[in-house]
Amino acid sequence: MKRVTAIGGIFFKCKDPEQVNEWYKTHLGLPTSPYGAKFDWKDEESGKKGYTLWSPFKESTQYFEPSAKEFMINYHVENIETLVEELKKEGVTVLDEIATYEYGKFVHILDPEGNKIELFEPAGE
Repeated sequence: MKRVTAIGGIFFKCKDPEQVNEWYKTHLGLPTSPYGAKFDWKDEESGKKGYTLWSPFKESTQYFEPSAKEFMINYHVENIETLVEELKKEGVTVLDEIATYEYGKFVHILDPEGNKIELFEPAGE
């Protein structure tokens, strides 16, 4: 069973996400939106298209909790329900139930150092 298939997003805290977005757009050419910047890619092996999202969050966000870290990484996965069951058997801390949206499914886990990790199965995979 495949587990992680790609990095889906890099999320980090900052004081002023709008200013950070504008700085990266102006000085580094990132194609920013209010949600950050989307980088499209295509998997060479499967031919599937995907994207990685780079996204600044307000430093006051509680979205990364219970982690106290300034960042969170989102990983694309396959078969999220099966993966979550395996992770539970392996003693991994699963923080919430799988949430389903029209664009995919999400769940959050903790690594051994308390970093919150977001797992994402895009719709259609």
